[in-house]
Amino acid sequence: MDKLEPEQRQHHGGAVIKANHGNLQVRKIVYYILGVLEVLFAFRLIFKLLGANSQSPFVSFIYTVSQAFLSPFSGIFRSTVTKGFETQSVLEPTTIIAMIVYAVLAWGIVKLIEINTPHQTTETR
Repeated sequence: MDKLEPEQRQHHGGAVIKANHGNLQVRKIVYYILGVLEVLFAFRLIFKLLGANSQSPFVSFIYTVSQAFLSPFSGIFRSTVTKGFETQSVLEPTTIIAMIVYAVLAWGIVKLIEINTPHQTTETR
């Protein structure tokens, strides 16, 4: 019997279904990209909520990179601003919406890949 990674082997009754290894890599890449985007959005959300200094190079980098991926969702909701003594806290619902939409989109892409992946079935007894 072929040696398969655990994620490539699925048992259904007496049959072993072998998944296409190339599509497994594509699915991993899709989820990796999703993870990077989600981390960027999480940093942005936290920095905005805590009133981080946008002149800081790291904060500025996060805002600039994440803005490109948030632009399709801008204008859906208005941001809520709370002013403190030294900082200004901003709740951006746009960031939360983008996190959800990109996660659903990545899941949909992976499911579409799985649907279109031919499986080889081998009977085992």
